[in-house]
Amino acid sequence: MSMLGGLSSRSCMFFFFFFFGHRLCETVVPLEDPIITETTSTLQEWGVLWKQLYVKHKVDLFHKLRHVMNELIDLRRQLIQGHLAQDQTREIKRHITVRLDWGNEHLGLDLVPRKEFEMVDPDQISISELYKLVRCMRQRHGDGCRVPVSHHLFINLKSFTYNSISEDADVFFSLYDTREAKQISEKFMVKLNKNGGPKNPEKVDRLCALFTDLSSKDLKRDLYIVAHVIRTGRMLLNDSKKGPPHVQYRRPYGCAVLAMSDVFHTITDLKEEKDFVLKVYTCNNENEWYQVHENIIRKSNTKYSAPSTNYGLIISLQLLRGELEQIRRENQAVFNRALALTRKLGFPDVILPGDTRNDLYLTLERGEFERGGKSVQKNIEVTLYVLYADGDTLKDCISLGSGEPNNCEYRSFVLYHNNSPRWSEMVKLPIPIDRFRGSHLRFEFRHCSTKDKGEKKLFGFAFTPLMREDGTTLSDESHELYVYKCDENATFSNQGLYLSLPCCKEDFNSCPNLPTNLPFQRSPKETFWVSTILCSTKLTQNVDLLALLNWKAHPDRVLDILGRLRQINGEEIVKFLRDVLDTLFCLLDDNTDKYGPLVFQSLVFIINLLRDSRFYHFRPVMDSYIQNHFAGALAYKELIRCLKWYMDRSAEVVRQDHIQEAMRVKYPVHFGLINMARGNGQTEVLIRSNVTPHEASGSEFPAERKANKRKLSKSSAALLNSFPDIFDELLQMFTVQEVAEYVRGTLGSMPSTVDIGQSMDVVKLQSIARTVESLPFQSIYVNPVSRHILLPVVLHHIHLHLRQQRELLICSGILGSIFSIIKTSSMESSVQDEVEMMVESLLDVLLQTLLSIMSKSHSGEYVSCLLSLLRQMTEIHFHHLLNNFHSKEELKEFLLKIFCVFRNLMKLTIFPRDWSVMRLLTSHIIVVTTQFLSPALHKNFSEADFDFKVWNSFFSLTVLYINQPSLQLEALGPAKRKKVTVCVNLFTLGDNKPHFIPGMMGPFLGVTLVPQTEVRNIMIPIFHDMMDWEQRKNGNFKQVEAELMDKLDSMVSDGKGDDNHRELFSLL
Repeated sequence: MSMLGGLSSRSCMFFFFFFFGHRLCETVVPLEDPIITETTSTLQEWGVLWKQLYVKHKVDLFHKLRHVMNELIDLRRQLIQGHLAQDQTREIKRHITVRLDWGNEHLGLDLVPRKEFEMVDPDQISISELYKLVRCMRQRHGDGCRVPVSHHLFINLKSFTYNSISEDADVFFSLYDTREAKQISEKFMVKLNKNGGPKNPEKVDRLCALFTDLSSKDLKRDLYIVAHVIRTGRMLLNDSKKGPPHVQYRRPYGCAVLAMSDVFHTITDLKEEKDFVLKVYTCNNENEWYQVHENIIRKSNTKYSAPSTNYGLIISLQLLRGELEQIRRENQAVFNRALALTRKLGFPDVILPGDTRNDLYLTLERGEFERGGKSVQKNIEVTLYVLYADGDTLKDCISLGSGEPNNCEYRSFVLYHNNSPRWSEMVKLPIPIDRFRGSHLRFEFRHCSTKDKGEKKLFGFAFTPLMREDGTTLSDESHELYVYKCDENATFSNQGLYLSLPCCKEDFNSCPNLPTNLPFQRSPKETFWVSTILCSTKLTQNVDLLALLNWKAHPDRVLDILGRLRQINGEEIVKFLRDVLDTLFCLLDDNTDKYGPLVFQSLVFIINLLRDSRFYHFRPVMDSYIQNHFAGALAYKELIRCLKWYMDRSAEVVRQDHIQEAMRVKYPVHFGLINMARGNGQTEVLIRSNVTPHEASGSEFPAERKANKRKLSKSSAALLNSFPDIFDELLQMFTVQEVAEYVRGTLGSMPSTVDIGQSMDVVKLQSIARTVESLPFQSIYVNPVSRHILLPVVLHHIHLHLRQQRELLICSGILGSIFSIIKTSSMESSVQDEVEMMVESLLDVLLQTLLSIMSKSHSGEYVSCLLSLLRQMTEIHFHHLLNNFHSKEELKEFLLKIFCVFRNLMKLTIFPRDWSVMRLLTSHIIVVTTQFLSPALHKNFSEADFDFKVWNSFFSLTVLYINQPSLQLEALGPAKRKKVTVCVNLFTLGDNKPHFIPGMMGPFLGVTLVPQTEVRNIMIPIFHDMMDWEQRKNGNFKQVEAELMDKLDSMVSDGKGDDNHRELFSLL
């Protein structure tokens, strides 16, 4: 008798068990930080592979890996010492994990799933959550850092080696966007002596600046570092006759540029500092000075002259990333070098609360001046003063650039013999807020004589107030100013003499009846152009916003002003957010009936505005205002009343714009809660009477099918979008169970997929997704009672969508969130009932969905959902599942379906090669699931009821499982090999062997190719048993022999099998 003949088919099967090594023994937890342990083991593994890189001539990766390993050793040492603050420890861990992941990726090692910089335990989180973690890590590695972060450029001027000037010089560095032809940053100013060193000896080795707040979008611009060199000395550099030596003029000298693309190409690592040499080119024609940098960038070499040597400005550059405070902590040595912070023009992409600025950037553009009876054109110098209402010059309110102290006056550079000078020189005016109103700018024009006396003769002036009469500041545009005649004897002590004159054409049009005997006469043929950019968190250029803040001055215009609030730039509103909110609530208290609806619309507009990513950081400002500063005693009544009014009339209104925006119930309720907290009992009565699970749960949804669906769909969408935002507020008013009923009522009232269009269907699912993902919901869901209330309605909607194969991506996200919550609560006994509910609702439809989409890109999400569900199932769940089938045909269909899905998981590349954790978990769950299904397989499809199709599907799965690459130990590294153990038990075919001869001979031979002695020792006797069975039945075993020889010959021809494999079959 064969060795298998005496075993019953009920008790003996081919089975396979996959499990992690730590399941076999007690887990030993090291005392040191897990990331230190990981770093140590990783460095040991890298050490072997690092040497192989050199042998394989991968020199570049060899050197990079050595650098990263040295960094890891140093970071590990800092952690072990344990002398770090909490935020420093967190930052060190972040740097370690970034380097570990980089090295593993480049060495082709496994991806390590992490959460908060530490490895996750696959047993402690759901497989759906694990899949999301691994996928996000791969996307981050593959696509680079897409998280909006601030970038900063550190620049250090080491020397200016171009010594032919022999005069003092000022060097101005700035960032220039050549595609948009504009400067995007302030200027960094360096004063040098005639030898090229710092004019201030204390600044030796301290000529550095940090260009801050550059966004990722900025780095993608066609950026250049531009350096303008302005010398201070004689009018003509090589002509001592042109002006006496004691008279100093600011004169243009040269310009240098450096493409940021070259910088990014050279600096490959973050924080790496590299030196660059910038050639300083001189301008051939001073008339072209205003665009000399553009000519150099465009390589218009006829308009500039190259230096005789390759030397010039030697600078070092370094790219930094992160919040400025973080950069300051990490680079204290840099900040201790009198670092000049050089900001962007305008606000950064993300405006932060508390970012206080009041900077006016003024650019001297150009002028048109008369010759004035002279034979040659003038050498014109412009002097700028900032004067207050009382005539005093404001001190230290003019900055030529960061890095140098502010001045009381500014003198432009002089263009030689040019009556139409174009300067394009920018200065910053950091004027105090309290001095802005009433101040003005005065520009004085002087001709600089080059004769012996070197006189600078005043011949005209221009001026402009900083604020208009309506209280707004100068607009961000070019301004054409009138030039008034005067001479050296003119006195400006009485500024009222000229402030009463029109400063520009717009000013002239507003005062047509001017007297004839003016103290200063305008020069009609002379004009002067300046441009301004205001970057202020306290001042505005918007007339409507100013009118709103000062509404008491014009109460008759309030309705018109409120109507125009939507047209105000969002940047202006968030700058004055608290003032605007104060004004709106003040209006409500003043006249609720008159202003209520418009104030409600304005608040809804502002709330929607804060959803913009640019103003995301102002959401806490809104919440803080409501909590700490909100003082509208009766405002909440009107807000809730308006909200209810819109909801009640949503089906009657033709235009739905206001209704869609009004469906934001969070803040009206929140305003009322603040009053409740302050002891106003009437508030609680009002809120509970208006915001009940039936009133606020969207009970209008069923009516939508009867009313005009087109009208309601967008309004319903707006309500659905805002629905998850109110959980925090509801939990302060109602019990957890009441809120759960409220959520169930809202979700349950949503129409089914057959009653609504696809766009509304998406919104409905997105609302469910945001509901399930919200933290308040999860706090509700952790409660067993509320979980039992909520789960059925969510599963109902998911089941319908999966049946119809609609919006699969959103559905997978919802399921992933639910499985994460279930896993967190898995120790509770009540969870078993929820798992039972999910099995009944989801298992079959998940299998069907996977069979339809297995080869598509988003199949991984559903694989992780199926695996999460199967892992949560216990023996009891499988027992109930198998007993609920009404017939063998239903059971057969289910088994074929699940075996087919499992085979596809083995055959198709669902998870990439480096996702070992996901691959091993998949293998383990397949084994455990098959164990639970085996009794039903034996009971219903063996012996007299034998079903070849089911068993063939099972054995095909078996062969695929054993041959899967992730379980071939000989291909694994020593670290991973310890984690995997494969054990194979016997199976018997009994009297059903004819069904599998010769069909399964090839697959069984494939199993013998696994180079594991245990596997081969089990498989070889099986072939002997097949021969023995055929011999007893037919008197020979020709069929088995022929198939065996044919398959072995094919394997040998393909080069498969090793010496041990051939030796075993020779014995057979």
